[in-house]
Amino acid sequence: MKTKSRETQEIVYESETTANKTQQYARKNLEELFVSTPLPLSDLLFNLGLFTRSSLLVKYIVMHEVYQRFVNLPGLIVEFGTWWGQNLVLLENLRAIHEPFNKQRHIIGFDTFTGYTPSSSPKDKLSLAWQEQSYATGECYKSTLEKLLKAHEECNVLGHLHGMHQLIAGDITVTAPAYFAEHQHSLVAFSYFDIGLYEPTKAAMLAIKPHLMPGSILLLDELTWSDAPGEALAFKEVFQDTQHTIEKCKYYPSKSIVTIHG
Repeated sequence: MKTKSRETQEIVYESETTANKTQQYARKNLEELFVSTPLPLSDLLFNLGLFTRSSLLVKYIVMHEVYQRFVNLPGLIVEFGTWWGQNLVLLENLRAIHEPFNKQRHIIGFDTFTGYTPSSSPKDKLSLAWQEQSYATGECYKSTLEKLLKAHEECNVLGHLHGMHQLIAGDITVTAPAYFAEHQHSLVAFSYFDIGLYEPTKAAMLAIKPHLMPGSILLLDELTWSDAPGEALAFKEVFQDTQHTIEKCKYYPSKSIVTIHG
């Protein structure tokens, strides 16, 4: 029997996809091939590219491109809205590739882990994407993601040195200001915003703004998405007095890259 949360997720995915019926059928076929693969588990983990479609592979390419933009800056990597944490794992492995001996590059992830609570802000648009519990992973998943991050870290250079990752659960309008008030010394080299709603996005942007420096990179997931006007409104309000440039991602045009100049 499907849980309410799983039913909600399926509605959300269907509402967000741009795939046509033929492509959706092909994706289902790929899922079935994955489940029924004859590969031993160790070989499957080594050959996951067999099941990684282009629309997912491009996300890896984008993160690689973005990482190269801030690699020479000091400071934190921060993600607001981690979901299952794939970006955090990818960023840990990109750190190991681009700067394997930089053990001061801490990675922080903020999420409720319980999904969305529908927004009451007039600056947000009603959307299936913001249903109650959409993108919920369950509160217990936080510990699973922590174990995943640690396992990846231990596979990498200097993996015996731990403490580079931190997951912060709760309402971002509360947790983001609290974290940066407690860590006033911090610098932020890169921040990824994938919240969509106005109030938590603005709270997160206000929290990190004093910690940015010339060259800091922001990656905005919903800046030009009509179903999520709150992200663009929050960004314009917070950074209207800050010199910056905006460009669309070359391979993923729906994502926007912001470079802070001062």
